[in-house]
Amino acid sequence: MRGREPGGMPESGREQESKGGHNRRVHMANERTFLAWVRTSIAIMAFGFVVEKFSLFVKQMGYYLGKEAAPPQPGYSAMIGIVLVGLGLVMGVLAFIRYKAVGKQIEDDTYQPSVILSVLLFLSLLSIGVFLILYLYHSM
Repeated sequence: MRGREPGGMPESGREQESKGGHNRRVHMANERTFLAWVRTSIAIMAFGFVVEKFSLFVKQMGYYLGKEAAPPQPGYSAMIGIVLVGLGLVMGVLAFIRYKAVGKQIEDDTYQPSVILSVLLFLSLLSIGVFLILYLYHSM
């Protein structure tokens, strides 16, 4: 019968962790972080698509409600939507590049944190907020 450590982990578990279990866990954490960035990227792209199509939705709702549809006015929706979709795409590409770089750093035991994706996410949220404020202000 194998002994147990004070933490409840069998001795064989400690041996396995020292042989590469820790590395495997760190790689899985890196992958979860990558997938979180991918979800964020997809959400920003989807929001950009919704913003771009919003003016068409409003026009169609006016038509179905029997109101006379005004000619489309040049607005911010298309520009904002395209920028957000592009921003989401850039975030996805940078997330993949960072995922691969961190994987190599984990293997080489030379991990260095990077803030570029965090800054990009902050800029995305800031731009979404500013553009929505401008859009709502001009649609009053």
